[in-house]
Amino acid sequence: MIETVLADDLPVMVRPLVPGDRGSLAEGYRRLSPESRYQRFWVHTGEVMGENMLDRLLKHDPGNHSVWAVFDPTRDYPGLGAASYWRSTGDPEEAEFSCTVLDGDQRRGVGTLLLALLWLEARNAGIHRFVGYTMPENVCAIRWMRDTGAEAEWDGFKVIFRWDLDDLDRIPPTRAGIALAERLAEFSEQLLDEGPGQEPG
Repeated sequence: MIETVLADDLPVMVRPLVPGDRGSLAEGYRRLSPESRYQRFWVHTGEVMGENMLDRLLKHDPGNHSVWAVFDPTRDYPGLGAASYWRSTGDPEEAEFSCTVLDGDQRRGVGTLLLALLWLEARNAGIHRFVGYTMPENVCAIRWMRDTGAEAEWDGFKVIFRWDLDDLDRIPPTRAGIALAERLAEFSEQLLDEGPGQEPG
């Protein structure tokens, strides 16, 4: 578990999710707006996260899959957001990165915090690139990905972003980019001292 503060000085805890978080993860999904659920999963799924998705997210697979979440323990429902990566079976040096933040907690640096933590953990596991996907109408996600240094391409249906996890010089001096660089510096020594897939103590 890691203790830190958000950009607005809110104290939070960040840790990998475990099977015991199943109910909390399902509740966080229920609390998303229909628009946020659609932008994350690209289908109108309703308020209930399927059992298969819960199983997939919470499966322990060190080095190949990881999911972290940010918590405010003072709230009735403490979750603020979560992010995950899955290593590609076709290209083991690349992993798909996904992030979801509750509607009321967006634009507080939650996504950038999670990107930094997964960035370091993935690089420690031998992953060199993150790839992310978003719909062209999701302007906020597109801006955030660009502002954190991802390069974009359009395949006629979706926008594909890639972060080079080895080249920190590609992180631009935008507000989000500066925040990402600061988070990487904040957590690098702690996470890089851990073995792949281990929970920081």
